Amino acid sequence: MPASRPKPAPPAPPAAPTAATASAPIIIAIDGPSASGKSTNARLVARALNFAYVDTGAMYRTLAWYCLKHGIDAHNPRAVMAALRRWKTRLECVDGHVRLLVHGYYPEKEIRTAEVSAAVPLVAAIPKVREWMVKTQRACTQFGNLVMEGRDIGTQVFPETEFKFYLDAALDERTRRRRADGIQEDLAARDHRDSQRRAAPLMVPLGAVVVNTSGQTPEQTSAFILAEIRGRLAARDTGRAAAKAP
Repeated sequence: MPASRPKPAPPAPPAAPTAATASAPIIIAIDGPSASGKSTNARLVARALNFAYVDTGAMYRTLAWYCLKHGIDAHNPRAVMAALRRWKTRLECVDGHVRLLVHGYYPEKEIRTAEVSAAVPLVAAIPKVREWMVKTQRACTQFGNLVMEGRDIGTQVFPETEFKFYLDAALDERTRRRRADGIQEDLAARDHRDSQRRAAPLMVPLGAVVVNTSGQTPEQTSAFILAEIRGRLAARDTGRAAAKAP
């Protein structure tokens, strides 16, 4: 009896697009510490450019909420990783906002509690969690051009993008903003944890435009960011046109 032929290996998944690919989505990376203005400005920029908006912090908050909801100790990396293997998630884009659903549900309000805020730095410091999040965040390119905000977008998620911004503000200004939102948070302690963690510490991405938002309105900050983006896009288009010219 002739030996059976081995089954062919399944085809490899298509390679993720990079900035060097002409058809690749444009990625605007906006990083910075808590209350630096990332979320507000990222939304304004995304709306002005008609790009999809991605709040990566909400993804970490969703995992923290899931752990709290199911009685999982956020201090226990093994327990958190076990939860990460169990939960069923998918991405969707609604009204230009990319969201992470858990078992078909988006916990929009639940992830903004003080309890979740306290648990987020714990789960975010776990290297395997960050690996899972980075992979998921890169998959957001399925929705086209993106404005993505977080703490490691320009350093870990899309380090190759040419559109990197790092927002910051004075500590007292950031504390005032948090209190205005009804949130009590030790921002100095959070900054220390974020910048000192072993996995993807908070830092200014290489080549990023640093923007101090102290004393600025969101309209002023977003206008500056938009001008930078549009200027670079225009220069890139001019360069491509020149390269094609006979």
